[in-house]
Amino acid sequence: MQALDEAARATTHTTPVAEASGPGRLVSLDAFRGLTVIVMLLVNFPGAFPYYVPLSHIEWHGCRPADLVFPFFLFIVGVSLAFALDRARHDPAQQRRVLLTVLRRTLILIALGMLIDLTPKFYFTSFRIMGVLQRIGLVFLACSLLFLKTRWRTQLGLFALILIGYNLVLQLVPVPGVGPANLERLSNLGTWLDRLVLTQRHLYDEFYSFEPEGILSTFPSICTGLLGVFAGRWLRRTDLDAATRVAWLFAASLLCLVLGIVWNGWFPINKQLWTSSFVLYSGGIAGALLATLYWLLDVQQWRRGLTPLLVFGTNAITIYFLSELVDKLLSSYDVAMPGGGTDTVRNWLFQTQVLPHFANPQHAALFYALDYTAVWGLLAWELYRRRIFIKI
Repeated sequence: MQALDEAARATTHTTPVAEASGPGRLVSLDAFRGLTVIVMLLVNFPGAFPYYVPLSHIEWHGCRPADLVFPFFLFIVGVSLAFALDRARHDPAQQRRVLLTVLRRTLILIALGMLIDLTPKFYFTSFRIMGVLQRIGLVFLACSLLFLKTRWRTQLGLFALILIGYNLVLQLVPVPGVGPANLERLSNLGTWLDRLVLTQRHLYDEFYSFEPEGILSTFPSICTGLLGVFAGRWLRRTDLDAATRVAWLFAASLLCLVLGIVWNGWFPINKQLWTSSFVLYSGGIAGALLATLYWLLDVQQWRRGLTPLLVFGTNAITIYFLSELVDKLLSSYDVAMPGGGTDTVRNWLFQTQVLPHFANPQHAALFYALDYTAVWGLLAWELYRRRIFIKI
């Protein structure tokens, strides 16, 4: 049952520092997850336009720090399951129970993602089918199956096949009803497939008919999770000392980063398309950051200033889900504005309680994001203080 319990929490948290003395626990992974959640909150909830530029997503090709948050989370999912499911991988008798837990968890993540999009009016004719939690669930499912049922060489071969195949498909296959293959937002093959299968009213942007977490781009996002699996398996090795494991992980991460930059020359780095170059670029940065944190926190046992990261990292999915749900509610109901007319509760908060105190609207947006993050930090701290770790 221990492997089953570990599988159930594979994408949310590991044990806190005070309880992390057991074998196979990574304090660095909790810290990495916490850092990712904090940046995610700052990026996702800036109040209103104009957003604080360093925390905004790039419009199309290219990459800003904000664009690294989601791939970091998928990378962490891969690392986590490499630790949580390792016993089951070597014990076929446990695999059936573990696979059922993985499937249950996947369905819950997908359902929670859809719940966010359905809230508050539950219009089933126009809700978004795909989304962030949905993609996390699908990546978790795919990577778990591959980790449990295939060898690392098979995983590596599939990783390369998906990245190369995705590149060729997007750049060579003509788009029905459009013409030659292209990488434009509204006319690429992935967008065409999403409109065909999901239909326009169930996309992220119904007006522009675009879905950044679309069907086709889910395949390379699985590769991001696999990079985490590779990193997790490497860090679990007992035949190498810690310094060697860290050095090789860092070197492999730098290689991925360089390959991503080189590949960018003909298949641009693009988060919304989740291009192959983006997988390598973001995965390289994630791997290097994990190697650094692992050396500092798990090898050198550095603990100063670590608590805030653990507070956010030990209930990551819960904080993400609730923060998105509350923001959706704040954006769904209107109130009277001082100058006349109505606007959403969120815009009322920003326009009347934050913006008047700043000369620069971008600074106001940053303050709103910091304030919103602090609110969820209080909840995360209370859960952490009471040792409440919510499993999904």
